[in-house]
Amino acid sequence: MGERTARILLAKLGHGHKEALLNLAKRLGDAGFEIIYTELQDPEAIVGTAIQESVDHIGITILEDGDMGRVKEIKDLLNKQGESHITLAVGGLLEGDNLLRAQKMGLDACFPKGTSYEELIEWAKNNIRSKA
Repeated sequence: MGERTARILLAKLGHGHKEALLNLAKRLGDAGFEIIYTELQDPEAIVGTAIQESVDHIGITILEDGDMGRVKEIKDLLNKQGESHITLAVGGLLEGDNLLRAQKMGLDACFPKGTSYEELIEWAKNNIRSKA
């Protein structure tokens, strides 16, 4: 039996930017990934869904500086639940201190505003693998 398709959970913290995330979901799906899109914004709900859906990666988009605290909660919850094998990346309005904070958090990737869909898909192809 072959390896299953890598599964990615996409979630957004904050309001807006739904269209861009749905665009990314479609493109990642076209690239061969199985996508679970959610509008959940609570870190516990995001991690719970990731575990329930047996995802390999969580991609989070943010719009505000305060959202980085919730990204850290997601990372901490993954570790606490023994799910540190689930990779975690954040993208969106990452500039200045917010970008530095994200980079120091130990995330698997940080994608500042302006990162192209092609760059995101290339990173996904090179870094997201099915763990099942």
